[in-house]
Amino acid sequence: MVPITESTPPPPEAAPKIPVLSDQIDIVDDNIEIEDSFISLEDDANMGVEIMDYVEEVQEQVVEEEEIPFQLVEEKPSFNGGDANEFSKWVNQRLVYPEIAKENGVSGRVTLAFTVNADGSVSNVRVVRGVDPALDKEAVRVVSSSPKWKPGKQRDRAVKVSYIFPVIFQLR
Repeated sequence: MVPITESTPPPPEAAPKIPVLSDQIDIVDDNIEIEDSFISLEDDANMGVEIMDYVEEVQEQVVEEEEIPFQLVEEKPSFNGGDANEFSKWVNQRLVYPEIAKENGVSGRVTLAFTVNADGSVSNVRVVRGVDPALDKEAVRVVSSSPKWKPGKQRDRAVKVSYIFPVIFQLR
């Protein structure tokens, strides 16, 4: 059995003291003298605000924003008339296992991110999760050399679509 322990709560904090107000007013002698040259009531050419003509039309700069790639679209991009499996087959046929990775027995999955542009070209290929620099470089090389895709569509308009794609390296 565990004995019951009781603790007393701390006492409440004391309320702040209310300041005492008095009706007594202290009058202090004001002996500050002001020089006459300090304040001038005459018009001065250096003082004032310059009034300018109103400019009716201002040319606005047109800022061209880079289109952000879609993650989900109504119609996904297709590779050689197929889907992502078709692209996987194409990549696997063109992969060359780097010799240094073979010698060191390195294998694994390199995850790439890339963009299929509105014209169907592949761009912005980058490694999201790598295994080995040699395998990463080979995966980027093969995906970058991809032929044009049929672009993805959103509201019947070709748009940029971003993809995450795994490239698997296995030693046999």
